[in-house]
Amino acid sequence: MSVSAVPAPNAATEAWLSVAAAARRLGVAPATLRTWDRRYGIGPTAHTPGRHRRYSPADLARLELMQRALVRGASPADAAAYALSARTVGPAAVVPPVPARVTEDGGASPVELLEEGNDGRVRVGGRVLRLPGASRAARGLGRAALALDASAVHRLLEESIAASGVESAWDDVVRPVLAAVGERWAHSGVGVEIEHLVSECVRPAFGARAAALRPVADARPVLLGAMPDEQHMLPLVVLAAALAERGIPCRALGADLPVTALVAAIRRTAPVAVVLWAQLPQVADVGLLEALPRTRPRFRRYVAGPGWDGVALPERTGRLLSLRAATATISDAVLV
Repeated sequence: MSVSAVPAPNAATEAWLSVAAAARRLGVAPATLRTWDRRYGIGPTAHTPGRHRRYSPADLARLELMQRALVRGASPADAAAYALSARTVGPAAVVPPVPARVTEDGGASPVELLEEGNDGRVRVGGRVLRLPGASRAARGLGRAALALDASAVHRLLEESIAASGVESAWDDVVRPVLAAVGERWAHSGVGVEIEHLVSECVRPAFGARAAALRPVADARPVLLGAMPDEQHMLPLVVLAAALAERGIPCRALGADLPVTALVAAIRRTAPVAVVLWAQLPQVADVGLLEALPRTRPRFRRYVAGPGWDGVALPERTGRLLSLRAATATISDAVLV
């Protein structure tokens, strides 16, 4: 491997970047940089307690080295140690060998094939996540996600939605990758930054699809919201886009929806249906469902998410088990 140049910081000529600006430069989420700093000590070298983090050019260069090691399959801890071990004395850095990827049996395997394009970005060849039987689009998304290449992830999502629609893009492309990342995290305790990156790209990609479609004029909307204290709402973003493809207007009310806000929205919009998401069982409150106001005309009530598993639901409350089932059920109920 050739020696990579890591420029020494020069505050007089180069601006130091905030967390948000550094994250945009690297194509990762700001939360990922904070996690790397907190867990692995690879952060702004001049950070002072009580002041905002500022990344120097040398800090960014170290983070790029960490990204390259992650692309090659190193764990975040090993990748951070690799980047931190680069010595920045003078105009060039002395870079150690890239750590080899460790196989499940504990042995080191050869570094996966890397291709570097004319734009200087590193791309990974071969399978990088466990995606047995997955589509070519899902495997490509998995490679881009593991490389933390936000631009490629967003482009692949847009292409998948345009080619096959929201439901297929979610079920056949996004869900397999998120499931593989979840398995990776359960097995090794790493990969949260990958899930965050994909989620942050899914929201604008599917949200743009919903915004670009025109619903049926003057139709009563479907209200989509997460239960109080529930922060996870990505599937509702996708559901809104899938319903928009069928001409059904939605009002997305976001995560951690207070009961008073939900009641006010119901009375103000006279919805045709209300869908409440619960990822965790502790937020699946049956009492809230029973406390929803009655309206004329009446609205249909649905719950979705694994938090409702095994919960005895009140009468006239539907359970939505998948995106396709939810889209079909709501369409059949409201498009009459």
